[in-house]
Amino acid sequence: QVQLVESGGGLVQAGDSLKLSCATSGIFSGYDMGWFRQAPGNEREFVAAVRWGSGATYTADSVKGRFTISRDNAKMTMYLQMNNLKPEDTAVYYCAARRGVAPITVGRGYDYWGQGTQVTVSS
Repeated sequence: QVQLVESGGGLVQAGDSLKLSCATSGIFSGYDMGWFRQAPGNEREFVAAVRWGSGATYTADSVKGRFTISRDNAKMTMYLQMNNLKPEDTAVYYCAARRGVAPITVGRGYDYWGQGTQVTVSS
């Protein structure tokens, strides 16, 4: 059974840091992994992704320089280090996994999703 479980969300102040984790079971090897987020009233948006093979990473312009994605293949876990958080980063953050060939920044190309973890940044 495939499971992706996010953790690490919470309520922080602007300028603080959080580290999200995505623990997986049933998959990891051979899967690209990504983080997406969705704020109330907004569409889901790409945040960051990391490829299985090359380890290449991709980061949305809105978080570049502040967020860092990484993966620990031995632990089958992906991470998102978020620094200098801003109120506009407030959203539910989802991790996802894919093996397809669609652009890695496109959510509909992902096969499996976690349940999400809430990140709230107060000003």
